[in-house]
Amino acid sequence: GNVGIGKMTALDMAKRGARVILACRNKETAEAAVHDIRRLSGNNEVLFMKLDLASIASIRSFCKTFLDSEPRLDILINNAELMCKAFNDVQVCALIMLHVLIPAGLQAKGKTEDGFNMVFGVNHLGHFLLTHLLLDRLKQCTPSRIVVLASNTHKLGRINFKNLNPPGETWLEIFRTYSDSKLANVLFARELANRLQGTGVTCYSVHPGVVLTNLGRSFPSWLQVALFPFLWLFLRTPMDGAQTSIYCSVEEDIEQYSGRYFNNCQVEQVPAHARDDAVAKKLWEVSEDLLGLNK
Repeated sequence: GNVGIGKMTALDMAKRGARVILACRNKETAEAAVHDIRRLSGNNEVLFMKLDLASIASIRSFCKTFLDSEPRLDILINNAELMCKAFNDVQVCALIMLHVLIPAGLQAKGKTEDGFNMVFGVNHLGHFLLTHLLLDRLKQCTPSRIVVLASNTHKLGRINFKNLNPPGETWLEIFRTYSDSKLANVLFARELANRLQGTGVTCYSVHPGVVLTNLGRSFPSWLQVALFPFLWLFLRTPMDGAQTSIYCSVEEDIEQYSGRYFNNCQVEQVPAHARDDAVAKKLWEVSEDLLGLNK
């Protein structure tokens, strides 16, 4: 689908005059989003580039195409995510002020093209590699920012270095892996900020809240029926859900909070296991090994 946090983030950036790039696996979805965003923003600098975050080859191909054609990268928003059936939103994973990137829709079960658990592979490893390959361009365009879409479910997550690629076939297994991947997002942003100190590039992880359009796609039908009467008061529209990502992308004078976690446009303290610098450093090193970046 072409509705969700990513599309709303991209629309906001387009209205601000940004050059927006939608980085999606599905061309039809992306082109529909491009059309809508151009129409609603009056900004024709909204483009589509193909990107599949479940494929190392696709990520590398996308980054080469982007770096060859786009001279600036001011804000990278890592916003693609998978949980259950699919988060088929146009999912932001990219840039703004002058550029914004956006990937979309995969099935959460099974493995990526390279043999990783689909949820962990897309939510963490895909963004890790994308950020790694675009980091030099971000450093050339300082002050620049990286925003990582996390979730409050990181509080339930654990990083088990002996089993980062569980099968993930049942809904419960996928939810556990999703929570683990969201913890990885928080730790990634923390370690990335540590490594970027003094470069002019800052990094933030954010919680978007429970968004109405995602609920129907991410939970089994029986659970939707059971939970919806109790949750509807707490659900957000996609535009509401995009506000913290937008805030961390454009708000002035938040550089001192690089590496921190934001909820409702405010810094929020995370649990001790989500600010364990030793685990964050090891996760970074293991991710590099899994992606072959040390060869």
